[in-house]
Amino acid sequence: MDVMQAIAGRRSIKRFADRPIERRRIESVLDAAVQAPNHRMTQPWRFYVLGPVARRRYGAVLGGRKARKVEDPAVARQVAEKFENEHAALPVMIAVSMKENENAEIREEDYAATMMAVQNLMLAAEAAGLGTHLKTGAVMQDPAARAAVGVPADERIVAVIHAGEPDEAPAARPRTPAADLTHWTD
Repeated sequence: MDVMQAIAGRRSIKRFADRPIERRRIESVLDAAVQAPNHRMTQPWRFYVLGPVARRRYGAVLGGRKARKVEDPAVARQVAEKFENEHAALPVMIAVSMKENENAEIREEDYAATMMAVQNLMLAAEAAGLGTHLKTGAVMQDPAARAAVGVPADERIVAVIHAGEPDEAPAARPRTPAADLTHWTD
């Protein structure tokens, strides 16, 4: 598969086949991730491949956050358990963090580089027959979520990627053509 096919074929996969993914396949997509462009070669990215216990702990944190928004205690418990069980059942879950640089300019460059590493990882996964679903959000700064992942204080979680063999792949969603968003300047 060439890169244009991987870009065009990549989808956010929400349902994965109930099959384990070999470690070598995960290592292969991580090897692609670290090829991302990186100004100053700080290589800020770090990858945490979560096993079933860590996935369950992370899901419990996310589920607890969602459950706090539900008034009925019984329904709130169901919501929390649903997230916990769903995360434990994921074939692969990778938390991507970055080392936090004291210099604001370098920190911004490192964030961009880390997100490019995430894109490399996702495209490599697509080329390897794996589906992915990118997750971001406030939960990643939650101390309990950080503890579930094992991220030290000098790192920031920037993304969590669910991965596995797709159980179903959604159709492509419409995108605005690049020509409609491009300005050519002399």
